[in-house]
Amino acid sequence: MKHFSRPLRILTATAFGMSVCVGIARDAAAQGYFVPSQGQAPAAQGPRPGAPPAAAPARPAPRPNLPSPTAQQVAGTDGEAPIQVPMPPIPTLPPLPRGASPPAALVGVFGLPEAMRASLAAQQVDKVIGERREKLGLDAQAEEQAILELQKALANDRAKLSPDQARVREKEVQDRFTASQRLFRNRDRIIQEAAQVAINAIQANLIAVVRQVAESHGINFVMHRQSVALNSPEFDITDQVVAELNKLMSKVDISPDGVSPLANVATPAAPKPTK
Repeated sequence: MKHFSRPLRILTATAFGMSVCVGIARDAAAQGYFVPSQGQAPAAQGPRPGAPPAAAPARPAPRPNLPSPTAQQVAGTDGEAPIQVPMPPIPTLPPLPRGASPPAALVGVFGLPEAMRASLAAQQVDKVIGERREKLGLDAQAEEQAILELQKALANDRAKLSPDQARVREKEVQDRFTASQRLFRNRDRIIQEAAQVAINAIQANLIAVVRQVAESHGINFVMHRQSVALNSPEFDITDQVVAELNKLMSKVDISPDGVSPLANVATPAAPKPTK
């Protein structure tokens, strides 16, 4: 009985734990909109305390103009020297037929997080979804307190109850706790769906606007601002993209609170096999 309220406390913390604007930029980056791949090597880990120092790997002599090393080192165990595993020779491939050369790159720079923060529609989503999450958190706190009061009342009355009566009361508290968990998980899911559908609508229009602005300047190569170390302001199209996006879409339709925007989306039928 003492663990009934823990999931509600976790849900309450989750409801307040994330900013919608940050989530908008992150979701946009996760879906690949104007964000170049940025592979990151895992951080190097230091030696474990008390572990023997690892033997220094043998360095092969530098060879100019080689795209890859000729051997790969495999670390040994128990402090042994790394094992040199020779790599197979690099094959020589025949040249491919000469293709058409790409056009000269006319570069533009665009800042996705800055555009999303300045978007009027994104600000609307931030406000509406934030209010719904706050209300969800307050309701979860109130329900948690109500269940705690039921637990206290049961503990105070336990001495006066028969075993059968105590089991009935315990089941009532457990059933209410289970129903509350299901209710708040469902409400949280609906809020997430409403936010994601609205964000997707903004992103779809943003892609079209970036293409529109780029074509108006003859730009055929748009880079993410965060991946550029230095550029002239003339290359940056972010402000113009934001201005055009706000003209096109100053607000976005958000499903009513408690109504899933995916409830009426028809599932496409599976194609029938052809003979």
